Amino acid sequence: MKISVLGAGAWGTTLALVLNSNGHEVTLWEFNEDYCTKMQSRLENFTFLPGIPLPNNLIITHDLETAVCGKEMVVIAVPTQFIRGVISKIDPNTIKNTILVSVSKGIEINTNLTVSKIFSDVFKNISPSQLSVLSGPSHAEEVSRKIPTLVAVASSDIQTSKIVQSAFMTSYFRVYSSTDIIGVEMGGAFKNVIAVGAGILDGAGYGDNTKAALMTRGVAEISRLGIALGAKPETFAGLSGMGDLIVTCMSKHSRNRYVGEKIGSGMKLSEVLKGMSAVAEGVATSKSASALARQHDIDAPITFEVYKILFEDKDPIQATMDLMTRDMKHESDL
Repeated sequence: MKISVLGAGAWGTTLALVLNSNGHEVTLWEFNEDYCTKMQSRLENFTFLPGIPLPNNLIITHDLETAVCGKEMVVIAVPTQFIRGVISKIDPNTIKNTILVSVSKGIEINTNLTVSKIFSDVFKNISPSQLSVLSGPSHAEEVSRKIPTLVAVASSDIQTSKIVQSAFMTSYFRVYSSTDIIGVEMGGAFKNVIAVGAGILDGAGYGDNTKAALMTRGVAEISRLGIALGAKPETFAGLSGMGDLIVTCMSKHSRNRYVGEKIGSGMKLSEVLKGMSAVAEGVATSKSASALARQHDIDAPITFEVYKILFEDKDPIQATMDLMTRDMKHESDL
């Protein structure tokens, strides 16, 4: 297949390598022209994926039209808050028969739309069968080194899911198909907010008991909101739900956990973000996730507290105490 990956961050580059290893003709689009030129000459994404060589037959381009035109599949690996600006430059006629695969894990601020909904909003005549989402516990640093990884791909059309599944499936990158596109998107996006919270606990000096409690109750929050939006409950016990939550809350590779840890240790959000080259999706998503929960009257106490810590300078210790002293609940209440 002729496949393009938009976004040459660590994850976009890694997925381009996965697809290239499967024999596809792969084009990787980088928005910064100067950096694109350097990647072409050095055959390395030295900022986001250092030490991983890029194959000679991987096409790297700065030209968006070149990247998209004539492709059977386009993978969008641009950070969520920039996706609308990028895809709005694409002529809808060039993708009328193209499968679009979102691998970004966030919710757009202000609109509160998931990535598949952004696609539908920008491309008014796009068919739902063209849209798919790939998500799961999958750090680029490990996948690029061919460490065994499992993910899920979802589309409202099972045939689309299977096409994407086949395109990505390798001996080290196993893909499961699904039709619950809402659930897979919500799990991937919402878990980043919980992971920021997990990092805050680490930075504040709490222990394993506290983090385990946060992760478990975090799944309950993700499930409540996802089900309210039409997702299947079982999705949140799977790879794009609990699986992705575990790795993002626990891993040294997790940017969202890192941001939380720095804030929990006393740094301000602006200071933390200033020192990062990559995007931590959970920061912006805490705004849209909080707004979505309020819009649908969903109880999301962890999300609300993470938002207050990030944007209202609430003390993490006080936030933890407020969560611990909430009214008594039955554990199975959703």
